[in-house]
Amino acid sequence: MKWIAVVAVCLMSAGLLPVAAQETGAPQARSHVGSDMSSAASESPVPLEWTPPALDRLNTQAAMKSSFTLDRNMLNVAAGLMPDSQADDRQIIRKLDGVSVHTMHFGDAGIPDEAEVDSVRAAYHLRGWKHLVTTTKTGGPVHSGTTDVWVVMDGANVRGAVVLAETPKSLTLVTVAGNLSPVDLLHLRGHFGIPRFDGDGVGDLH
Repeated sequence: MKWIAVVAVCLMSAGLLPVAAQETGAPQARSHVGSDMSSAASESPVPLEWTPPALDRLNTQAAMKSSFTLDRNMLNVAAGLMPDSQADDRQIIRKLDGVSVHTMHFGDAGIPDEAEVDSVRAAYHLRGWKHLVTTTKTGGPVHSGTTDVWVVMDGANVRGAVVLAETPKSLTLVTVAGNLSPVDLLHLRGHFGIPRFDGDGVGDLH
C-alpha cells in the first residue's frame, strides 16, 4: 500500500527508521544479511534482522533495492493512518511486533540466477518453517509471478511469517513477527508489499 511507503519515508526522514532504505550496498546497512543461521534461530523464533545468505548475493546484483524495518511503535503510527474502511486490517497490524521488507528490482534481463531464489526458499525449509502456499500468477500465456508463504507456529497461533514474492524482474521478501491467528495473515495481503496470494493453504491451519 502506498500509505505504508509514505510512513516509512517519513519515519526514515525523521531518523526513526533503524534500517536504511534505498541502500547503495554499504555493508553497514546490510550487515544482518548472511548472518549465521543457527545463532539467528537461537535469538528469536522470528528474527527480523536475519535473511538467507542467497538474498545478499542477489541484492548485490540488483539495479535498485530498498530495505526497511518497522517496530511496534512505527506500526502503530502506520495503523493510525489507515481509514475506517480498513478497521479490520488496522487491528491486525497493531498485533504485530515488527515487519522487515527487502525489495530488489533487476534490469531487463530479469533475476540473474534462479538457483539463488531457490536457495532462499530452501533456507526456510532448513529452519523448519511450515510452508503454506505457492501461488503462481500468469499474465496471459506468460508466467508473471510466484508467491511463497512460510509460518512459525506456536500451538494454534502464528508467531511470524515470511512472504517471498517473485516476478520476472523483482524479488520482495517480507518478514512479520507477532502473535497472530491464521486468518490474520490473510488481512496482511496488500500491505508491506505482500501480494494477494491464494489463501487456501492458510485455511488449512484452522
